[in-house]
Amino acid sequence: MPEAEPTQLAPGVHRLGNEYVNCYLLEEGNELTLVDGGFPAFRHQLEDYLQSRGRRTSDITAVILTHAHSDHVGMVEGVRRDAPATVHVHADDAEMAKTGKSHPREGSILPYLRYPALYKLFLVAGKSGGARTPDIEAVTTFDGEIDLDVPGRPRVIPTPGHSPGHVAFHLPEHGVLIAGDALCTYNPLTGKRGPQLMPKAFAADARQATASLEALERIDATLTLFGHGEPWTDSPKVAVEQARERGLT
Repeated sequence: MPEAEPTQLAPGVHRLGNEYVNCYLLEEGNELTLVDGGFPAFRHQLEDYLQSRGRRTSDITAVILTHAHSDHVGMVEGVRRDAPATVHVHADDAEMAKTGKSHPREGSILPYLRYPALYKLFLVAGKSGGARTPDIEAVTTFDGEIDLDVPGRPRVIPTPGHSPGHVAFHLPEHGVLIAGDALCTYNPLTGKRGPQLMPKAFAADARQATASLEALERIDATLTLFGHGEPWTDSPKVAVEQARERGLT
């Protein structure tokens, strides 16, 4: 799966990644925040994009994580070390970020074996270094609904369920919501598109993930971004309504 073309989605908000996994850059003045870290191979795309905009890795002063699953932290340790940058993660996902040891998953991957998208995901993850994601040696933790003192000034929206410490990030000044995997518009196991919850096979607590949708639907945003799938330009409330109609998979 080829990498997607990095692009600016809104003032100070940039998208990187491929069709399966997204990560984002927030820009404020001369400093940048990396939101999630995709697969390890995304580092090459990041470097090329920074260079095309007259930027360097050293402009990244912070990395913030929606959660610490391996497909969201791939290049984080390298950026943390080389920039250097401070990595911010919710306290309930900190141990996973530092050790790579994930939480128990509520569902099995077996029911998805009939979907070709699953095998494409395995292929892409393998080619992108997803099987050897480096642990993050040092993290700074946060908790609760707070504003992070990093470039872009994102507001933390707790959305546990997909992982114990999953959060979304709201950029009120830009009308942007970064939902992470609390919601998606592409199911990486089935290949189905449109607003939906991530599969139970990835979730720590699927019922809690469903309950966390309430936190997203009250956000005022004109652009919602996801860990998996294309941006959403209707309201988060409409996206949540459609996800609820689909239910858990």
